[in-house]
Amino acid sequence: VAGHQHAGQAGGTYQLPAATAGPGRPGPSTEKGDVICYYGNRGEREPVALAPGTYGLSNALLETPWRKLCFGKRLFLEAVERGQALPKDALAAQLLDVLNNEEAQLPDPAIEDQGREYVQPILSKYAAVCVRCPDYGTRTNTVILVDADGHVTFTERSMLGTDPSCWETSTHEFRLQS
Repeated sequence: VAGHQHAGQAGGTYQLPAATAGPGRPGPSTEKGDVICYYGNRGEREPVALAPGTYGLSNALLETPWRKLCFGKRLFLEAVERGQALPKDALAAQLLDVLNNEEAQLPDPAIEDQGREYVQPILSKYAAVCVRCPDYGTRTNTVILVDADGHVTFTERSMLGTDPSCWETSTHEFRLQS
């Protein structure tokens, strides 16, 4: 799982990916019986169980087909493929690089329609995987790696204050309980 939090206006879209483990759980699941759910303050009123696969999440509903989301998802899958033979810290670093990609994904009619009141230079910043604007943008990146044995590596990179050139990265490791 890789994702980031934005600082910005109140009333935005918030999402919560969640997982439960064990056989007999409702909804689509993995071979081990794990269930992954998605829930947000917009869209479905109840958590949605997800089939195994790769999903993209941005400042909209799950799998909203923004170009930046599709681009980020492709970069994510490429990093995971390259990272198969790498140590977990190198894979986490590659995924953090994906989350910090500032390449604008324009033209994107969906973002342009949503941001009609913005001038083009600001809109191009909103159209990147990693948003950097004066009063709005990415402030936290999170990468969660879980191996087949239930060992979890949780890496978080957070902006210090409001300076986009100052970041702190912390890593926590633990094992999932059965």
